[in-house]
Amino acid sequence: MDKEINENVKKTKKMLLHVCCAPCSSHVLSVLYEEFDITAFFYNPNITEKEEYEKRIEELKRFTQEAEFARNVVVCDGAYEPEKFYAIAKGLEKEPERGRRCYKCYELRLEETARYAKEHGFDIFTTTLSISPHKNAAWLNEIGERMAEKYGVAYLYSDFKKKNGYAHSIELSREYHLYRQDYCGCIYSRLEREEQKKNKRI
Repeated sequence: MDKEINENVKKTKKMLLHVCCAPCSSHVLSVLYEEFDITAFFYNPNITEKEEYEKRIEELKRFTQEAEFARNVVVCDGAYEPEKFYAIAKGLEKEPERGRRCYKCYELRLEETARYAKEHGFDIFTTTLSISPHKNAAWLNEIGERMAEKYGVAYLYSDFKKKNGYAHSIELSREYHLYRQDYCGCIYSRLEREEQKKNKRI
């Protein structure tokens, strides 16, 4: 990823960073803030429960105001469109996390990020999603590169969980007392997580 940053910085500075939540953004922003002029794009139609959606974006805004390395980051609210998630998830409701439903969800979010980046004059885009050990970085990068070609905006290849990125995000979450949810956001992952907890208690 360092090589990718060095090559891209020579040509571009304005980045649209798709953000799923404050904890995942913490390490990513600490890595990228010196290299790019970042706008954090909160577009997550998979978070279909409005209260959870609003809680996550407010926590993101609080974090960018409190963390010194994130104070110049602008937070952009994407459209709240849970109906689009339900549309792509139809028929895939029983898929496990990291399955086909997740691939379609990555695709939905990254396409909107690429479209928004092109429409608003950004030079490059990427996502915080790869920091999670539950997310498939190879899928994310394949989709990101495809969307970059489709919309004519550069994509930063990444796997932010590497070099202890995930562990660092946990440290930063503790330092800034960030709300850390225990599921990705969609109702299906929440139900799966609740079932796992239930089975552990048996």
